[in-house]
Amino acid sequence: MSKLSRMERRNLRRRKRRRRIFFFIVLPILLIVAAAGIYGASLLNKAELALDKAFTPLEREGRDIKPNVDNVSVLIMGVDDSSTRGFESSARTDALLVATFNKKENSIKLLSIPRDSYVYIPEVGYKDKINHAHAYGGPLATIETIEELLDIPIDFYVKINFEAFIEIVDALGGIEMYVPISFTEQDSKDRHNAISLKEGYQHLNGEEALALARTRKIDNDYERGKRQQEILKAIIKKAASIGSIPKYSQIIDSIGDNMETDITSEHALAFAEYLKSGLSLQIDTLTLEGEDLWIPNKNGQNIYYYGLDEHKLEEIKSILKSHLNLDTTNYGQNFDYLYENQAQNSYGY
Repeated sequence: MSKLSRMERRNLRRRKRRRRIFFFIVLPILLIVAAAGIYGASLLNKAELALDKAFTPLEREGRDIKPNVDNVSVLIMGVDDSSTRGFESSARTDALLVATFNKKENSIKLLSIPRDSYVYIPEVGYKDKINHAHAYGGPLATIETIEELLDIPIDFYVKINFEAFIEIVDALGGIEMYVPISFTEQDSKDRHNAISLKEGYQHLNGEEALALARTRKIDNDYERGKRQQEILKAIIKKAASIGSIPKYSQIIDSIGDNMETDITSEHALAFAEYLKSGLSLQIDTLTLEGEDLWIPNKNGQNIYYYGLDEHKLEEIKSILKSHLNLDTTNYGQNFDYLYENQAQNSYGY
């Protein structure tokens, strides 16, 4: 394996910096919108209008499921997409998260998928970085790639950007977090050293919370992941508090402009049951392990990929299938049959 040039190392750091930023963003949004229906017709109507604006269905076959009674899966796509660029299908996903919801256990499993994972992409018929799937064919190509990788159905998808996270934290009035060390970080507009935080327990606004979540200056990837999990918990705790109910209206206003999803308002209401459980809701985080992989392209340049550990991948697949109550012994065969017509129509398999 060849040594990396200074430029390659710098580019690698840039590519990795936002890998896990979005994994904690979307869950509070879904739960807040769902919970709006509990607190009156006015909020329910506003939530329905926001979801209608964000609603972007895909032409695909899927399971006939109901989130209020069935175990379901949601693919969350984070796109580093400014308001000036909009949601373009040619953009690459900066983060991918699969969330599975188990109704009986009242639990959620969150799987973070490294954006540079070297996987098979059905849309093009060869292996590439998983974040390229969206550039090749938008959300549908990404869904099919994830289904191929994990051997589970994806029931719903959500695509979101940075602005929604910032607006939601601000609408909640900020969150309380412990900052482990003083540091400076760029903001969501990539302005250098725009955010400065001091060590200690403090109140953070949206930009500051994003800086704490994304910074790679203060510790390692493992600790960064733990920080993001704590931010997720802080957002959920704040959103679930009685004092935040009047703020739901402002939160909902930002969703339609910053999100695409095939979740209907009827489906969203079913997710409210998870939020109502408050602190008893069990949230387990999972990651795909692997190692750095460098493969030369046709020009002889070393291209970085993340090579997934096949043994660990099989363990993750088994965990998710069990959480969805799928048949772990022969589900792959059933899954192929479920999507046989779609695959034949799209790719001529």
